[in-house]
Amino acid sequence: MPKLLLIEDDKETADEIRAELTESGFEVDWAPNGIEGLDKARSGGAAAMIVDRLLPGMDGLTIIEALRHEGLRTPVLVLSALAAVDDRVRGLRAGGDDYLTKPFAALELVARVEALLRRPTENQDSILRVGPLELNLMERVAKRGDRAIDLLPREYRLLEYMMRRKDQVLTRAMLLEEVWKYKFVPQTNLVDVHMGRLRHKVDEPNEPSMIHNIRGVGFILRAPV
Repeated sequence: MPKLLLIEDDKETADEIRAELTESGFEVDWAPNGIEGLDKARSGGAAAMIVDRLLPGMDGLTIIEALRHEGLRTPVLVLSALAAVDDRVRGLRAGGDDYLTKPFAALELVARVEALLRRPTENQDSILRVGPLELNLMERVAKRGDRAIDLLPREYRLLEYMMRRKDQVLTRAMLLEEVWKYKFVPQTNLVDVHMGRLRHKVDEPNEPSMIHNIRGVGFILRAPV
């Protein structure tokens, strides 16, 4: 049974959506505000999310932008009473995968969710592997061999970026720009601090190192010889 996360502040609307989706075979978790919704989204586990645009605490687009910035690529259907073309475009550019304006037919919402789950993407049904290291992009689970690796959102994004560029030397400037989205490169040890934590989790003392520090240049991820 696919699990969905619904972030919708209007309880009556949420109850109607949950009833329709449950009848269609989905398991639906509900968050009534933006703060709780972001926390639940970060915990992972949802195959897709339905996010109302106007929410108390934190608006829907801010939630989506935060999740995309952290590397979470779960498909998102945006719900909104704002139907202008500019509003729809803004929702999609924020990271939404589809946009449905209120009022809507419940059957259409179910059909759009089903379409999102069928959509082939780089991140669905996809696993990155480098030697014994494995990153399940759908479930957001990292493993080295049989050992699970517990990653914070930024560590996950950093590891994903490195695994996609295995055997490439990555400079601190590249990592700041691509993982942290800095438009300029400040004088900071941010990369080194996070990389140190990530290396500690990926490379345990009894295991061959996979993350290497290239002195004066940056870092590289490669499979053990």
